[in-house]
Amino acid sequence: MKQNMGLVDKVIRLTVVAIIAVLYFTGQITGLAAIILGIIAVAFFVTSLIGWCPSYVPFGISTKRTDKAVR
Repeated sequence: MKQNMGLVDKVIRLTVVAIIAVLYFTGQITGLAAIILGIIAVAFFVTSLIGWCPSYVPFGISTKRTDKAVR
């Protein structure tokens, strides 16, 4: 499993997770919307932690920087 997520991608996903959590715990989302957004939040959280997104693989997408900057 080769990592295919860059730092910016991870930060954006974790920000979305935080927003969904705040909306849920403040009662702004409930019912089916809460369930669907909760599943999305869990998926975003897990993929951010491991740095690999399975939905990127079929399309050959990678947001991870591969070039090394020379100092």
